[in-house]
Amino acid sequence: MRIIILLFKILVSILLLFGLAIGSLLLYGTLTDFQPEEKLSLESVNKTKNTIVNDSTFTFMIWNIGYCGLGAEMDFFYDGGNNVNTPEKYVNLYRTHTVNSLNYYTDIDFHLLQEVDLNSNRSNFVNQLDAITENALTNHNHTTALNYKVNWIPYPFYEPMGKVEGGLVSLSKYISAENTRYQFPGNFGWPKRLYMLDRCFLLQRYDLSNGKDLVVINTHNSAYDDGTLKSKQMDYLKNVLLAEYGKGNYVVVGGDWNQTPPGYDNTTFQRGEDYIDQIPINSDFMPEGWEWAYDGTVPTNRKTSKPFDHKTTFQTVIDFYLVSPNIQVEEVKGVNLDFQSSDHQPVLMKISLK
Repeated sequence: MRIIILLFKILVSILLLFGLAIGSLLLYGTLTDFQPEEKLSLESVNKTKNTIVNDSTFTFMIWNIGYCGLGAEMDFFYDGGNNVNTPEKYVNLYRTHTVNSLNYYTDIDFHLLQEVDLNSNRSNFVNQLDAITENALTNHNHTTALNYKVNWIPYPFYEPMGKVEGGLVSLSKYISAENTRYQFPGNFGWPKRLYMLDRCFLLQRYDLSNGKDLVVINTHNSAYDDGTLKSKQMDYLKNVLLAEYGKGNYVVVGGDWNQTPPGYDNTTFQRGEDYIDQIPINSDFMPEGWEWAYDGTVPTNRKTSKPFDHKTTFQTVIDFYLVSPNIQVEEVKGVNLDFQSSDHQPVLMKISLK
């Protein structure tokens, strides 16, 4: 009987300690939760002197670099894979490939990057922005908008993600007149929201010689939701876009939308059993004249339930552009890198102002 009582006390003590640990983690996460304002002015690091833009033709590149941790050899636990934090040798390999790839496109006017880590356990605490601006896009101005800032992510318990700090980085040959971080509305419920991204978009305004503004927006919309968050975010973004266009400005949006563009066939690159039924954007979401620009012949995203295999891995298009009616899309082209350094691939675009 004494042994049973002793075992019971030990079990209760273990449960209490476990509950205390969980409670402490949740309390710490709540007290340190990153809660940015709806609109936040950001500083730009400027290396050029081009304030008034005289050009009427511009080039863009969008790329979710996957924090230099989701290259071809990697899978990810949140997608059904096994890996959590990328081994150092692969982070170094993917970072080198990312920098080399960007170095090939130094002539691009605007680079809109997502998932750039500044100080994260998952990427061995290397500042990837420094690596990019010091070794590739050395003559571009840049602005950073954090969308993932958590001091400690406790899951999965067998290998916690730990500290994560990263977000959107927009780089340009021109000096912006405005840099504003817009917080998207909605989030997951507590406590999940403590450890998920705080989705946002980065709006930059450039003064044109014709008296109008070129408004460039870098976006990274929600993933892993049932569409509710995406819907709120899209409506919020739409209001901003229409307001800017209503002023006579030129508007370009690019990034990782985590949904397919209107009219895109999500089964174009369907392979294997890891198919994702991506939510499409409704064809009538924007008024007539707005154009969704993408290259349907090159996949921009792959499933990370397993390492990349061209023959079996599901691939689709969720990275693309949206431009206002007063802009002519001259060319849009996906860049096929075989997902060597990221689970996303770049997309290039050339536009001219009407």
